[in-house]
Amino acid sequence: MKLFHRKYGEAGPPLIILHGLYGASDNWVSVARELAEDYEVYVVDQRNHGESPKDDVHDYASMRDDLRDFMDDQNIEKATLLGHSMGGKTVMYFAMTWPERVESLVVVDIAPVAYHDLADESQTTAMHSKMIDAMLELDLDKLDSRDDASAALAPRIGSERIRLFLLKNLSRDKEQNFYWKINLPVLKKYLHEIMDALPTDQVVEDGGIKGFPVAFIKGEESDYVQPEHYDLIKNLFPTAEIISIPKASHWVHAERPDLLVKNLKYFLG
Repeated sequence: MKLFHRKYGEAGPPLIILHGLYGASDNWVSVARELAEDYEVYVVDQRNHGESPKDDVHDYASMRDDLRDFMDDQNIEKATLLGHSMGGKTVMYFAMTWPERVESLVVVDIAPVAYHDLADESQTTAMHSKMIDAMLELDLDKLDSRDDASAALAPRIGSERIRLFLLKNLSRDKEQNFYWKINLPVLKKYLHEIMDALPTDQVVEDGGIKGFPVAFIKGEESDYVQPEHYDLIKNLFPTAEIISIPKASHWVHAERPDLLVKNLKYFLG
């Protein structure tokens, strides 16, 4: 699968950024431009998101293989990998499979665990399913603007911030008709797999993945990376550092981009 990507910077080693569920490469442009001073930055749309192709399968094995194929296509033998949320699990799974192709690993606000039930009920599998249903059932033919779409979604998706984030996926065709860029039916079908844990048991039993620097960057106000996850993270990646960004929730890159970039530059050296 040929993934769509944006590239920033011409000098320095390659750094690849993968977005999370419902996201796209343009969510990370400001961070990529800051890092482009020192890296050749590739910001990629994962399958069924953004401008990348749609497919009937959406699981971590497929997204891991997509990343390998992307690197092969760009003649990148080894890269620093940065992934947020779903993208974080993708880069973790890649590093577990092909550690020799990883220069450094940065995982933003996700752990290799299941997320079917969280203290924050707005991020559980059930709530994601309700959000996808709300988008699928939106009558696009009756919309004149994104404001109309936001108003129509409001009774079922109460957070304006979440609605605005989701509506970045609403686009117009040449006839100015609205359509969803993300593949909602497939995301709904594979939602359980997206929220599930990675298969870490064998890697942990073998002593974990070593040989490159690893950072887990979490939002201080997020429920996604909890102290009870630290042992698994350290057993999977024994060199891992865990960094907390104050006054940030799950969307660290949107809420504290300056502090995120500062920590990335310090960690990556």
